[in-house]
Amino acid sequence: MVTICTYNARTLASEFSIEDLLMQARMTRYDVVGLAETRQRHPFNAAYGTGEELFLGTCDSRGVGGVGVLINTGLSMNIDSFEQLTTRI
Repeated sequence: MVTICTYNARTLASEFSIEDLLMQARMTRYDVVGLAETRQRHPFNAAYGTGEELFLGTCDSRGVGGVGVLINTGLSMNIDSFEQLTTRI
């Protein structure tokens, strides 16, 4: 069984907000967290020492929107790529 969660991040534009997301997620049993309102201006991909992977797309020119996904250790090796279709999907 795969546990999928969603999270309205309100912003993941700073390193602190990303660290906070990771801490909150680790307190939850999850496999995949779908992220909304990341407001990231540039694509961001990171693999952490814990095995988690974070993929963030971009927001629109007004700084609105942005989506991403946080993948837990067990599934991260199965991820080939991340494609953002729009700033909302």
